[in-house]
Amino acid sequence: RLRKGQVELAASGFAGNVGASRASKSYAGKIRLREIQGESRCMAKPVLIAVDDDAEVLRAVERDLRTRYAEHYRIVRANSGASALQALQSLKKRNEPVALFLVDQRMPEMSGVEFIAKGIDVFPEARRVLLTAYADTDAAIQAINHARIHHYLLKPWDPPEQNFYPVLDDLLSDWQASHKPVFEGVKVLGHRWSPRSYGVRDFLARNQVPYRFFDVETADRNPEIQKMVDDNGGATAKLPIAIFADGTALSEPTIPDIAMRLGLRTRADMSFYDLLIVGGGPAGLGAAVYGASEGLRTVMIESEAPGGQAGMSSRIENYLGFPSGLSGADLARRAVTQARKFGVEILAPQEVTKLRVDGASKFVTLLDGTEIGAKALVIATGVSYRKLAVPGMERVQGAGVYYGAAMTEAATC
Repeated sequence: RLRKGQVELAASGFAGNVGASRASKSYAGKIRLREIQGESRCMAKPVLIAVDDDAEVLRAVERDLRTRYAEHYRIVRANSGASALQALQSLKKRNEPVALFLVDQRMPEMSGVEFIAKGIDVFPEARRVLLTAYADTDAAIQAINHARIHHYLLKPWDPPEQNFYPVLDDLLSDWQASHKPVFEGVKVLGHRWSPRSYGVRDFLARNQVPYRFFDVETADRNPEIQKMVDDNGGATAKLPIAIFADGTALSEPTIPDIAMRLGLRTRADMSFYDLLIVGGGPAGLGAAVYGASEGLRTVMIESEAPGGQAGMSSRIENYLGFPSGLSGADLARRAVTQARKFGVEILAPQEVTKLRVDGASKFVTLLDGTEIGAKALVIATGVSYRKLAVPGMERVQGAGVYYGAAMTEAATC
């Protein structure tokens, strides 16, 4: 039973058995990452919110909603208008869309019409249905005319197949036709010519994390950006700011901060492996696939993003097996998928700072101080860009001078 002011999420949860194999563990890691980022199908379901102070009626509403709509919608229920408004604010902050208000008219403290009048300020596109007894039909009709309510339903509505679902089906169909899904990736708020802002964007792009960049210099012409600035400190905001799908934000984040928040793996599951690979470009990924496919316990360490410099290429036409060519990002994605299929642990972003040999074993020390050993070590660190030897170049790198910035800067060119 719901206590006063309580909200309950009645959503279908994810359940499944994850096997003990290394490959299964890698898939579990991918599921966990999607959940953290708020990009799983479950998290993306639009919400149907039911509000009624009568616990028995509320259970009946939830039952009928779940019976027909649980596959495509998430059901949220509340036993008062005030608690339902709190739920709406939380959903708004997490960018979760609300498709329907299903609200009882006669509730203490806040009537159904009063709740809807406030609720449409938060989710103006949500369809609005009032539950009412026969004696309240005049009030319901007035609410349709004056409070922009789309429909009212009489209690009881049995059988739902005749008196309940046809109305909601029609309203939800209208909502789906006009709904524009909210972007659910990472929002980066900063200055376009800031090296730190560029560093965050480059990291997200190379790791194929969906993101959008918002230039604060255009806030005076863009209400959305101005609101983001106001919500994150206003004139004193410490930029750049990374805003995640659940509404949380990091000011002046480091790359490890963002990686941890996204759930990217930076720590190994074990302390000793059969094969350890330093470098995650095509050579490192190839070695990882070949080793793991032969049954070797394999870990690969990459300082920035899997794919290396090749992953930043707009087009690669000389890679074996792809006669039509493909982008560097596609090559990296395919290689990472193949490596994880065989159970390769990919630690990125992570750096190796020291190497030592002890008999037949090799050990590396990571940036966080942890040590990993292996029977065999492959160093596939690739190459680094040759930097321009011009005085003051460090100040403008990432702020107008770039080394392979095609993906990150394409949107603003």
